[in-house]
Amino acid sequence: MKVYQPAKRFVPPPPALRMSTGRVRFMLAAMGLLFAGLIGRAIYLQVAQQDFLVNQGDARFRRSLVLEANRGLITDRNGEPLAISTPVQTIWASPADMEPVPPAKLRELARLLEMSPEEVDSKLSDHKREFVYLKRQISPELATQVMALGIPGIAKQQEFRRFYPAGDIFAHIIGFTGVDGKGQEGAELAREKMLAGSNGRRVVVKDRRGHIIEDVGPVEPPRDGQTLMLAVDQRIQYLASRELKSAVESNKAKAGSVVVLDAHSGELLALANYPTYNPNNRQGVTTEMMRNRAVIDTFEPGSTMKPLSISVALEEGKANVHTVLDTHPYMIGPARIHDVTDSDRLDIEGIIKKSSNVGASKLALMVSPHDFWSYYDSLGFGRSPDTGFPGEASGRLRDWKTWRPIEQATMSFGYGVSVSLLQMARAYTIFTNHGEMMPVSLYRTGSPLPGKRVLPANVADEMRDVLIANSEPGGGAVGGRILGYSIGGKSGTARKLVGNSYVADKHRALFIGFAPGKAPKMIVAVMIDEPTAGKYYGGAVAAPVFANVAGGALRILNVQPDQPYNNTLLPATTPIPADF
Repeated sequence: MKVYQPAKRFVPPPPALRMSTGRVRFMLAAMGLLFAGLIGRAIYLQVAQQDFLVNQGDARFRRSLVLEANRGLITDRNGEPLAISTPVQTIWASPADMEPVPPAKLRELARLLEMSPEEVDSKLSDHKREFVYLKRQISPELATQVMALGIPGIAKQQEFRRFYPAGDIFAHIIGFTGVDGKGQEGAELAREKMLAGSNGRRVVVKDRRGHIIEDVGPVEPPRDGQTLMLAVDQRIQYLASRELKSAVESNKAKAGSVVVLDAHSGELLALANYPTYNPNNRQGVTTEMMRNRAVIDTFEPGSTMKPLSISVALEEGKANVHTVLDTHPYMIGPARIHDVTDSDRLDIEGIIKKSSNVGASKLALMVSPHDFWSYYDSLGFGRSPDTGFPGEASGRLRDWKTWRPIEQATMSFGYGVSVSLLQMARAYTIFTNHGEMMPVSLYRTGSPLPGKRVLPANVADEMRDVLIANSEPGGGAVGGRILGYSIGGKSGTARKLVGNSYVADKHRALFIGFAPGKAPKMIVAVMIDEPTAGKYYGGAVAAPVFANVAGGALRILNVQPDQPYNNTLLPATTPIPADF
């Protein structure tokens, strides 16, 4: 039986626990204001501060990675690689995303990177920096060991390092790239845009440990650089470098250069300088080693200028190859023009064979200063040869209006005008192209570039025959003769200007010639600077380099001999004619 219990009555709280209506309203208003503030703050952050916050988030977790383009290959004219890019790794860090590295791991990281722990710690301790290189261009194997340490905030990135298989043989032609992969010298600098291509881009989001979470947007792939084919022949370049080094060392010379041109196209088959350097390892390399002397150094060419200066007198009709001149010493004002070995009378062939300053200067003075200057100007003296080499020299050819007779006379035998060896080699193309001067090309051309008419064909061919005769017994080019081949050439010996005067114990020995003589395939120009081993004449010092380089190159190119193999060189005791 249920027992009825009456319902409990509501008993109001005691007065101490009662809340007044005003207090309730106050609390509700405060809570409303709080929620309104939160909503306002959210709106402010989402609208007014949106760009700032997005940028801050991107700065902490969003990264733009460079996808490096593979630099273009450089090859010789036969496709042999001369400069290639090999993949390497770069280790970098984001100090802003890193926590302190445990000492043991810091020491191991420093050991792998061949750095001191203090150096590594200093790079990682600046937490305001979001990117810092630790070590660039290391092997992939070493990069794997670094990443195996598992240090948050440290990452690797693929780059490419330039490698030059031929080492110092092509250093002055190709140049090199810096650690950032940009060309610094030679063809690497001249064709930077073509070789470099364009880098790609990948935008990613990373966590605080440096792990990629996702890509943000499409990946922009890199565009690799193009292949650059040079005109040089690796075999001839090696030959020229070897012979030049041997000549500089055996003659105890300061330096030397060799230029080899295709006699008809003007393409550069070889260019060597000594001393040189290894572009793969430039530690200890001096500016003297890096000088591309054949292109940027200028000098007075001495008697190698005589075939050029005599040609203008023949062109102007002031003389012909049969003209005979009195070559006794004579005076121009207070200056005495004379030869090292005096002769009574010489024709044009004799002037070249005896290297007569008197004969060359008399022929030059038959031509007006303006016409003489115009001829030298047409040969490109005083102007950049525009071959594509960085820093190529223009040389110096003064305005004819300021000339005195003695200056025009001395310019005929190579003093008072400055040129580079490359300019002189190019000038001799008029003798191998029937009076047309060919432009020098560092790069392989599909077909020869058009030449520039400088001399009438008959004058150029006559002077070519004179230069061939100069290689016969009694001529100054006998030291350049090649077994089995005819040659044409001219030696030169120029005293060096020190201060304001020429000194008797410092010379440049030169030889410029072509081979085979009757059907030239190449021009070889040689300069040996300050030989000090007892010989200094161009015919004794530079001519043998020509013979070895041109002879070897003709055989490399399989050029058929045009002379019997008993065209032996004259004995070494045969006096070398003066060629000042």
